[in-house]
Amino acid sequence: MRPALAYRPSGGPLDDANPLAASLYLASFAVVAFAFSNPIVLAGAAAGVVVAAHLAGAGPAARAAARWGLWLGVIFVLVNAITAQRGDTILVRGFDVPVIGNTDVTLESLAYGAALGLRIVVVVLAFAVYSACVDPDRVLRLLRPVARRSAMTAGLVTRMVPLAVADGARLSEAAELRGPAAAPVGRAEMTRRLVESSLDRAVDVAATLELRGHSLDARPRFVKRRSRDDASLYLAGFAILVVTIWTRLAGLGSWDVYPRIELEAGPGTLLLCAGIVALSLVPFGWRRWRRRG
Repeated sequence: MRPALAYRPSGGPLDDANPLAASLYLASFAVVAFAFSNPIVLAGAAAGVVVAAHLAGAGPAARAAARWGLWLGVIFVLVNAITAQRGDTILVRGFDVPVIGNTDVTLESLAYGAALGLRIVVVVLAFAVYSACVDPDRVLRLLRPVARRSAMTAGLVTRMVPLAVADGARLSEAAELRGPAAAPVGRAEMTRRLVESSLDRAVDVAATLELRGHSLDARPRFVKRRSRDDASLYLAGFAILVVTIWTRLAGLGSWDVYPRIELEAGPGTLLLCAGIVALSLVPFGWRRWRRRG
């Protein structure tokens, strides 16, 4: 069983291009999510990532990441609703709790928690597409001359996350096949088994890397592979960053939650969302146009 977040060679722009160009393109969506709290802009960034995931063949990874991101978003909404007592529109009258204080639930606190959750969804989606479409071995080769140990760590993390997800799925499936008479396996027991398998794999990986000479100071030479998709990815990524910075400095896409919700949904904000989605199509449209030519 292949995990959804595992890297799959697809032959698309994100796979063939320089990892730096692909990383810049996907990171630009995360920058939009961190730069704005306006839910309209966040929805535009999420739509751009979803479009990129669909065209890059990373639909399963995006769906899995969306499920995890939505659960995290729900947690953010609940926590912010309980801990933030700001806002004029009170929906539920609470009571005083030691340490926490007043537990009134306001519309503004729910809205702010939802925006934080949507921000998490965008970032998780961008990382999922990166994990499924960008070759971690090429990322390691790119970063090794600059920071050998950090590059090794980043490459292993990218490899280990999908493996941990697959281990969890296999352990859950094995627990369901034990039969009705077997004792149920709780979350704590499942977590313990998953951690044990991860530690065993970490020891094996460390031994394998040492045998392959990664502990030596010698730096092998790698042949640089250039792609005609680099320019379109750089262009789209830089364009999204420039548009994000310009609109942020211009005051567009603002969103004030407390004490009352004030959402800026003018033409500038809508054009920003449309521009993000349109720029997400540039690398894939460029490749199709080049093939037709």
